[in-house]
Amino acid sequence: MSDNEQTNQSWGGRFTEPTDAFVERFTASVGFDWRLYQQDINGSIAHATMLEKVGVLTADEKTQIIEGLEEIRADISAGNFEWSVKLEDVHMNIEAALTQKIGITGKKLHTGRSRNDQVATDIRLYVRDQIDLIASELKRLQSGILELAEREADTIMPGFTHLQTAQPVTFGHHLLAWYEMLVRDASRLADCRARLNQSPLGAAALAGTTYPIDRALTAELLGFDKPTANSLDSVSDRDFAIEFCAFASILLTHLSRASEELVLWTSAQFNFIDMPDRFCTGSSIMPQKKNPDVPELVRGKTGRVNGHLVALLTLMKSQPLAYNKDNQEDKEPLFDAVDTVKDCLRAFADMVPAIRSRKDSMYEAARRGFSTATDLADYLVRKGMPFRDAHEVVGKSVAYGIETNKDLSEMSLDELQQFSDTIGDDVFEVLTLEGSVAARDHIGGTAPAQVRAAIAQARKQL
Repeated sequence: MSDNEQTNQSWGGRFTEPTDAFVERFTASVGFDWRLYQQDINGSIAHATMLEKVGVLTADEKTQIIEGLEEIRADISAGNFEWSVKLEDVHMNIEAALTQKIGITGKKLHTGRSRNDQVATDIRLYVRDQIDLIASELKRLQSGILELAEREADTIMPGFTHLQTAQPVTFGHHLLAWYEMLVRDASRLADCRARLNQSPLGAAALAGTTYPIDRALTAELLGFDKPTANSLDSVSDRDFAIEFCAFASILLTHLSRASEELVLWTSAQFNFIDMPDRFCTGSSIMPQKKNPDVPELVRGKTGRVNGHLVALLTLMKSQPLAYNKDNQEDKEPLFDAVDTVKDCLRAFADMVPAIRSRKDSMYEAARRGFSTATDLADYLVRKGMPFRDAHEVVGKSVAYGIETNKDLSEMSLDELQQFSDTIGDDVFEVLTLEGSVAARDHIGGTAPAQVRAAIAQARKQL
């Protein structure tokens, strides 16, 4: 960051002394809002194009401005641009560079707009661009989950409630639960994009402008659906940033839940999956360790993103209309939330298809914990026994199994019939793990046939 001798003359005419050096640094945002340069230049090109159409700029002035802005874009992209704290922000740095490059014509660019509507436009463009990148990465993760789920459609594992063995499920079915979470996340992201896609440009400082601007034209040039409806709201609204961070918090919550399961499943106590070495690290002192650092870090970053959501909500909660300097604080939480979401999605999208199940361990775990107890109760109900009575019979059978260290499927017919003579020798068809999962053959069920049908449907929608 260059701290050159330029001073900000965009607003200095009313002042009788220069800004204190500390205040200059304290109030500057160019240290982080420089990343808006692409959007700022795009907005300025659209604004200049509109000004020429309505007669505020000549065709030659418009051409000079656009060519100058494109040269500045190239300089910034190549790392050859010197940012100045004295010029406060990305907007004034670019405008000053333009004026230095093309002369007095550069000073005409700001006609009919304010930094207030300029930054509001830039941030919307930035968030929209990032949403499109994130949506693509989210889709890649969804595809990876479907790929793994298809490979594991027949793999039996214990399903849990309260982290206690509940009923057998297929690993593919479990993975599709992750997928459904991401479907809702993708929908929320699309909703956020649709709501933000209105152009604040032309709202100026807060009340609009006296120049004969064409807001519909700049909205169209920048790919917005339409201009925003109220100039006061246009410059002060940050709902779209809050909504993005709300999406990010929910997405990271889902990734964190998946991360927690991956961490558990890679442990020696579960031993359900193998995670490739490239997604793990070792210990400096314990040579046997293989730590699932990627899911652990994703789980940890969830708190970071949740914090950004709270920060933005708190930032906006007491602001009177219209723009306030407080809003400078919207960018760092937003930028970090964007970066964190993209990194976490990339990590998961790379990692998930590479996971390999330990089928024997999963199957053995499903055999423990009486996971087919509900199947036995359902069997008795189909034989005519009221469910509450069937529940009691199965409860006694489980107590006996705990005492004798036998699963229900390991008991003899005589052992089972001591709890109810309704039980026949056909009971063993429902006490197998394969029979249990296959019996749940309906939409949303864990049967392998339903898992494959759900994957096929998901791919069509994706």
